[in-house]
Amino acid sequence: MAKGRESKPHIGIFGRRNNGKSSFINALAGQDIAIVSDVAGTTTDPVRKSMEIPGIGPAILVDTAGIDDTGELGLKRVQRSLSALKTVDMAILLITHNTFDEVEEKLVEDFRKQEVPFVVLHNKSDLEGLQNGLKEILQKKYNAPVLEFCALDPGNREEVVVTLRKTMPETAYRAASLLGDLLSYGDLVLLITPIDIEAPEGRLILPQVQAIRDIIDNDCIAVVAKEKEVDALMKVLNPKPSLVVTDSQVFLRADASIPKDIPLTSFSIMLARHKGDFENYLKGTPKISELRDGDRVLMLESCTHHVACDDIGRVKIPRWLTSFTGKKLEFDVVAGLGELPRPITDYALLIQCGGCVITRRQIVGRLKPAVDAGVPVTNYGMAIAWMHGIFKRAVAPFSNLHHDPEDYL
Repeated sequence: MAKGRESKPHIGIFGRRNNGKSSFINALAGQDIAIVSDVAGTTTDPVRKSMEIPGIGPAILVDTAGIDDTGELGLKRVQRSLSALKTVDMAILLITHNTFDEVEEKLVEDFRKQEVPFVVLHNKSDLEGLQNGLKEILQKKYNAPVLEFCALDPGNREEVVVTLRKTMPETAYRAASLLGDLLSYGDLVLLITPIDIEAPEGRLILPQVQAIRDIIDNDCIAVVAKEKEVDALMKVLNPKPSLVVTDSQVFLRADASIPKDIPLTSFSIMLARHKGDFENYLKGTPKISELRDGDRVLMLESCTHHVACDDIGRVKIPRWLTSFTGKKLEFDVVAGLGELPRPITDYALLIQCGGCVITRRQIVGRLKPAVDAGVPVTNYGMAIAWMHGIFKRAVAPFSNLHHDPEDYL
């Protein structure tokens, strides 16, 4: 599947070959955006289609291969379809001819394991209508909406859209504020933004832009400065900042420049609370101090990007980890939402980036196998704060809303 680079909600379309998944997408979109064919297995890999859904807004529909595919290649296609469950916010299971047996039951079991809400649509109702008995059985057994549909004559398209809107978790399309629960009207927030080799030419990086917009949306004031100007700025800044958010790479300098009575965190930790698995990050970060010789660490980047000579995830954090622990560590790096090179249990620690370009669901789904297997997880900013000895201060603005950081130390 294409790597996750969309923060829009994702809806996965699942079902057997030739159940009309691509036709359904075209009917829902009101235009031909997916290839349709009478030949079973036309869709071979999950394909993403962008469209606007009333009440949800921009969304990504993920068209998957048939879950009943056969043969060695077919089984690989099925596995790719199932892997899409880690990235979708909800699923649509298409059935036809009132067929719902072991194949569909196994798929629903996978939905539940991944905690993906779903809707069952009986497609091709022009050929054979949905039996009331089957509808009642499915609704009672799975507590999920069951609707009839005909992609060739989608007369109840609006009903389907309303059902999707009700089933989709609001958190997938109605994002909470990044910093709003820390701020009051008119507060001043200082953003420390180094301009280094990794900064895009003529632009700020996305988390910095997102923070500025969120501060303004909360009727507060954003002041932006490079780390070199912070000391001089703090002498004249009035009123003093209610919060300071820094790039994690200059945490030590920011910690020295910002008085201890002013809350300090980083863009990466801001994102960790907003769309990451914050509680498990809190639990996992101290495990850095327990790493041993030969341990393998997995660095998870949320996107593909030009790798600079001093890349934060591939160079700086591994260097800091090796220096901090004094151990000989092995590192793997996975960009986007690609497959892992090893079993999850081969790793002693996972370090996830902030994830500014993907959804919370994608990050949590990415981390779930590690969490389930008891492998510690953390994120870039929290790991850097731990290694620089300022973890408590860096997570306090957020963790105090839910837990005392001392609970995890």
